[in-house]
This record gives sequence, C-alpha cells and structure tokens, in this order.
Amino acid sequence: MPRFSRRSFLHLSAAASVAAIFRGQGEAQMAAAARPATHSVDAVIIDANENPLGPSQAARDAVAAVIPNGGRYAFNLTRDLATTFAKIEGLSPEWVRATVGSTPGLGLTVLAFTSPTRSYVTADPGYEYGFNTANNSGVRVVNVPLTKNYAHDVKAMLAAAPDAGLFYICTPNNPTGTLTPHSDIEYLVANKPKDSIVLVDEAYIHFSEAPSVLDLVKDGKDVILLRTFSKIYGLAGLRCGFVIARPDLLTKVMQRGGFNPMPVTAVVAATASLNDPQLVPERRRINATVRQRTFEWLDRNGYSYIPSQSNCFLLDTRRNAKDVREAMAKENVLIGRAWPIMPTHARITVGTAEEMEKFQAAFQKVMKT
Repeated sequence: MPRFSRRSFLHLSAAASVAAIFRGQGEAQMAAAARPATHSVDAVIIDANENPLGPSQAARDAVAAVIPNGGRYAFNLTRDLATTFAKIEGLSPEWVRATVGSTPGLGLTVLAFTSPTRSYVTADPGYEYGFNTANNSGVRVVNVPLTKNYAHDVKAMLAAAPDAGLFYICTPNNPTGTLTPHSDIEYLVANKPKDSIVLVDEAYIHFSEAPSVLDLVKDGKDVILLRTFSKIYGLAGLRCGFVIARPDLLTKVMQRGGFNPMPVTAVVAATASLNDPQLVPERRRINATVRQRTFEWLDRNGYSYIPSQSNCFLLDTRRNAKDVREAMAKENVLIGRAWPIMPTHARITVGTAEEMEKFQAAFQKVMKT
C-alpha cells in the first residue's frame, strides 16, 4: 500500500468532492437533457425556469463595460459584490460568499454536512441536485412527500431521519412554486438533531411576498441560505449566486472546493442588479400578472394545476406528462419535465404574456387530441 500524507489525502478528498458535484445534475443540465435536440428559433421556451426578461439594462451596460477587463480575475469585484449585498441586508461581508449560481453552494453544503452515517433529507417532489450529489457520495437520501398544501412537511422530515446531517428546504419550492411557512422552518431549526444543518434555498423568494429566513441566519442559527441571480434577476446564463451563513459554517462549505474565481461579467451584472431598487418589485409584478392570467385561463377551461407563488407551476396533463411534453414540442412550445412522484404533471415556467398565449393555444390543441 502506498503511503499518503495528510496533504495528499486532503487533495484526494477535495477531488472526490468536486467529482461528486459534477456527477450531479443541476437545473440547466436536466433542462438540456430533456429539451429537444433541435427546435426552431421562434420556439416558446418555458421549460427551465429562465426569466424571459433577461438582464436589466443596468446589468447589460455593466457587462459591456467590463469586457475589456475579462482577462483579469478581478477579485476586488467579487468582494464588492459581497459587500454590496451585505450592506443592503445588514450583514458583515464575512457572512457572504459569491458562487457560480446557487448550485455549487448546494452541492458543497451537501458534501460538507452529510456522510454515509448522516442523511440528506429533502421534499418530494423537490429540486434534485442535492439528491443527486448525496446519492453519488454514498449518502442515504430521505425523500419526504409534501403536505396536502404542498409545503415541506417538517415534522415528517424530522421523524424520518433522526440521523440527518442536512435538511434541504426550497421555498418557494421547485417544481411546485409553493411556500413553506417561516414558522415551520423555525420549528425544524428548533427540533432538528444536534449538529445537523438546515439549508434553505431561496432561489425563487423574490417572486413572492414571503419573508426570508435571513433573520435566522443573522441570529446565528444552524441555517445556511442560498440565493441566486438566475431567476428574477434574469442572469441564468451568466451564473452568480450567494451562500450566506455564519462564518464557521461558510468555512466548512467553502473548504469543499468553492474558491474558484467568479466570472467578472456575472459579478458586475449582479452588482448592478442589486443597486436597482425597482428591479425586483417590478419583475415580481410582471410575473404575478402573467401567472394569474394563465391561471384564470386554465380555470375557465377546466384544467387543474397547483397554485404557485413563483415563476413556475405544476400543470395536470391528465396523462403521461412526457407524452404531452413531446406533443407540445411539435407545436413549437417547450414545457418542463415531470417528477416521478407526479408523472401526470408537467412543470410550466411563466413566460411573457405573448408566450403564455401561445402556450394556451398549443395546450388546448394537444389536450383535444
């Protein structure tokens, strides 16, 4: 047997961590795998929870201005981004780390706080990336069905995994777009096993009026918070997000491999977005308006769906959702995938008003065949 130094062991451990993350599939990879290999340039693309509005004008201008400096790592710009967010939210910058979207933060947190003896606990249906990362690392994954109101069933999660290392809460949830009450998350934090962590993913929080759990982080609880610029800010292709937590928890997460330089274009676009106080409320209003009109049309036509407070919702397709998805693609409308626990429901992203009108026409046609 060759002899290994502590340093070589740590290098191998870090490499294994990175490998586990890359074997997992995030939203973009899963959407790409499910999307038709070819589609027309004028297709209605509402399958990946992207924001059709894209980056704000301020973000676009910031990206254009920084391109000449694209040959530099520009670590100072990443620090400026963390400082900007921390100032807005009343935090110390040491509590914030920028990552390439929120996906790396999720994967690294799974690796930091789970093991073959410390389970990963999540909702079903729920966002699969943490599930995949844990599964690839030999961690027991505990899937707990949502409540009848499609919230995370925190009491069932606690009962199902007394060995939990990490509880994952996505609110609003992906794919249902439904909320888990702040009081339920407080209950989970107060009653979880010692040394376990509650990871709250707020990728979609800005589409709702729900309170953030940032207050629990500020109180020093065993809570790690994820945020992303991929959704309401429209920066999915630029990749920028945050991991927010007590410095000691952040250190454990980032030790798993989170020190890669950030793309300068993403950092300046995110900073410009944060500095626009009207961006979030205006985009929340636009999304809510189009979503509500879509729900009203579905109601008028007798179709069932799960009411959402996000930019996506689950639609009852009345038969295998994969078949409906393929039929919709033939109508030049790309809708989202189904989850195994709900095979007759497809996830629909809320697009523009014009896109949702085209979706309605195509869905009506498909459902009548």
